[in-house]
Amino acid sequence: MTSGNNKVRSKAWVWLILCCLTLSSKATDPDWDLVISLEGRWKFTIGDKLEWASPDYRDGSWETISVPNKWEDQGFNGYDGYAWYRKYFNGTYLPRNKPVYLFLGYIDDVDEVYVNGQLVGFSGSFPPKFSTAHRAFRKYMIPDDLLNHDGNNLISVRVYDKYGEGGILSGDVGIYTYRGSDKIVLSLQGLWSFKRGDDSQWRNRYFNDDDWDQITVPRPWENQGYRRYDGYAWYRKTLKFTERQVREPLVLVLGKIDDFDQTYFNGKLIGSTNDGRGYGSSWSFTKIRAYDIPPDLVKIGQTNAIAIRVLDIGNVGGIYEGPVAIVPKSQLKEFLKDFR
Repeated sequence: MTSGNNKVRSKAWVWLILCCLTLSSKATDPDWDLVISLEGRWKFTIGDKLEWASPDYRDGSWETISVPNKWEDQGFNGYDGYAWYRKYFNGTYLPRNKPVYLFLGYIDDVDEVYVNGQLVGFSGSFPPKFSTAHRAFRKYMIPDDLLNHDGNNLISVRVYDKYGEGGILSGDVGIYTYRGSDKIVLSLQGLWSFKRGDDSQWRNRYFNDDDWDQITVPRPWENQGYRRYDGYAWYRKTLKFTERQVREPLVLVLGKIDDFDQTYFNGKLIGSTNDGRGYGSSWSFTKIRAYDIPPDLVKIGQTNAIAIRVLDIGNVGGIYEGPVAIVPKSQLKEFLKDFR
């Protein structure tokens, strides 16, 4: 019994170390370049209406609040519940055809983030299945097709605070680019389709997943409404390639997955990680997944589908840590150096 308990504790300690490394990862890392600072005054109101995410909504009657800073120190002492933040930024300062990331520091407790009215990511889970994410540093990729490079863009942040301090509390707040992004063909961080359970049809290229949930990748599924869930779940994402992007062989990088995975591209298995060990002794969750995409599977200008079957055998589950991207095979070694 002692040996088994030590194995369980071993995994728990490794997971704690990984979480601490993730929490300490901030925009001050030299690999990130600030493009637009978003610190300072934001529009703010308490309450909750999804129409507040829309660029068409007029927020002239809202108050202003300093970000980052807890709302309790800015006239909302003792308030627990829903609130919204809104801020515009000038898209002419953004690079074209290069991934940009929104950093929002630490938020207490739960958030959903919209850019120009479209959801780009979330952390934690809102009531009735409340799950806090107050220890998670918020970092969301903004899809290029959502951005207006010729003028104003709107960020809307829906926040729920259950108790204690509330709001966008601390940390780096701004829009950043990653210096290693020149090695990336496609960044896959952001929203994926997600479903618990297991069905072999979910691997198929044209399977309709419109009724699936959305989940942020990379991030443990426990922080996104699936607390204490162990078992099978699937992730799906569709994408398109141009001829320029497939001039050389490509590799799908999926970061770290807890615990085991089988990964399909357009319905065909391209990789799997499973050391065959049980909970407390398996180390598969520490391995970065990097799978070759066979060139004959890639459909240029058409819809391609990635489907990932994940089995969590205990504790945290899912695609919990990046990088998550498609990179040229010639750049893989250099790209992964930043994440070892």
